[in-house]
Amino acid sequence: MEQSIAPIAVANTEKVGGVGYNLVAIELRKQLYLAGPLVVGGLLQTVILMISVMFVGHLGELALSSASIATSFAGVTGFSVLSGMASSLDTLCGQAFGAKQYSLVGIYKQRAVVVLTLVSSVVAVIWMYTGQILVLAGQDREIAMGAGSYIRWMIPALFVHAPLQCHVRFLQAQNIVLPVMLSAGVSALNHVIVCWLLVRKLGLGSKGAALANGISYLTNLSILALYVRLSASCTSTWTGMSKEAFRQIPALLRLAVPSALMVCLEWWSFELILFFSGLLPNPKLEASVLSISLNMSTLVFMISVGLGAAVSTRVSNELGAGRPDAARLATRVTMVLGVVTGTSVGVLIVLLRNLLGYAYSNEKEVVAYVARIMPVLAVKTLFNDLLCVLSGIVRGCGRQKVGACVNLGAYYIVGIPAALVFAFVFHLGGKGLWFGILCGVVVHMLLLLSITLSTSWEKEALKAKGRAVTSSEEEGPFGISNQSNVESGHGALE
Repeated sequence: MEQSIAPIAVANTEKVGGVGYNLVAIELRKQLYLAGPLVVGGLLQTVILMISVMFVGHLGELALSSASIATSFAGVTGFSVLSGMASSLDTLCGQAFGAKQYSLVGIYKQRAVVVLTLVSSVVAVIWMYTGQILVLAGQDREIAMGAGSYIRWMIPALFVHAPLQCHVRFLQAQNIVLPVMLSAGVSALNHVIVCWLLVRKLGLGSKGAALANGISYLTNLSILALYVRLSASCTSTWTGMSKEAFRQIPALLRLAVPSALMVCLEWWSFELILFFSGLLPNPKLEASVLSISLNMSTLVFMISVGLGAAVSTRVSNELGAGRPDAARLATRVTMVLGVVTGTSVGVLIVLLRNLLGYAYSNEKEVVAYVARIMPVLAVKTLFNDLLCVLSGIVRGCGRQKVGACVNLGAYYIVGIPAALVFAFVFHLGGKGLWFGILCGVVVHMLLLLSITLSTSWEKEALKAKGRAVTSSEEEGPFGISNQSNVESGHGALE
């Protein structure tokens, strides 16, 4: 009944009358329901690493420098890669759930856990030699060795981060987001206590702060794992461990690798900008101000990430269900929402530009410099909100290869070269670096916008159907009914 009504209802969105507006309002509520908890959950997960560094900051300047560099290195080499690869589940689990191939949703999650655990093993080896790598890169030896020690104690967090991300995407694909937010909240509160116990009470110092990350991630993972296994909401998608998780790994990698590149190419560009700030005149001031503005940008960015995750879920669900008109409506609503959110946050940043610097420093020079950069950050926020929404649409369609190519061109052909020209040729300093990144973000957004506007949603729905049916047919020999899965895949388009 639901499948026969949905296409007719969506078609009415073209009408000027009340029915069309009602459908837009319904879609808006769905996206806000998804985005709200995902924004809060993302912020709380990000805060965990920040809290650890804050505790280390009270141990001395050397400990703080080492922990900050180690955290940055961990993000570049580990967490960005795992988060990016896990985002392939936005496509796979979302479309499978929309197509009512519920058993596939759980199998995709298990398969991703297997792959990401193997990747974590490789990253862990790199982390073991972080100190030596940083020394070879020209870093101060004492700071490098401290960073190497800190990141080795973060290795447990690396192995927990992989299944944690898979659980979040697994639940998100099913529109189950409140548990994600609540578990992140419990973990963040727990993290303060764990840091205090390990750093202060037990006297483990910076090692305790690093180890606390793994404990808090494990708390988060345990809560979500218990929810998946005990909640009635997941009885169809989680049927227990399956040996099918070890099959079709190359097929998963074909989507996971470009998914990782989409995330990493953008993430790494910002880390490069921070590195270049140290080459400017008065490097201590430039690096401090850029680090502060990047921290602010990261916090604001989580709002954009939540919107992107919401539309990714909506688009993948509707394409999997064979409802291209509903997927098209979801993209239109979320693009407007992205513009409104980006504009609102950008205006707020401009209004508070003279106060924001005091959250990080009491130095008048630093606060004044931060205030001059904030208008650039505000403009970037406007474009970035729409950019994240468009990236979510790309993930929902399963077009991560296109997205990775766009990221490469936008940031490494336009953004980074422009940043170097503005900063070092026109002598605009840190503001010039931000101008360059802004150029990359604008180009990135325009390219993805043109791709989205030219998308044939009927073709994307057929691709989603083909992906689900092919996967169900290949899973069949291990106990999943081929016939029932194929029939449900065809039924989604009827």
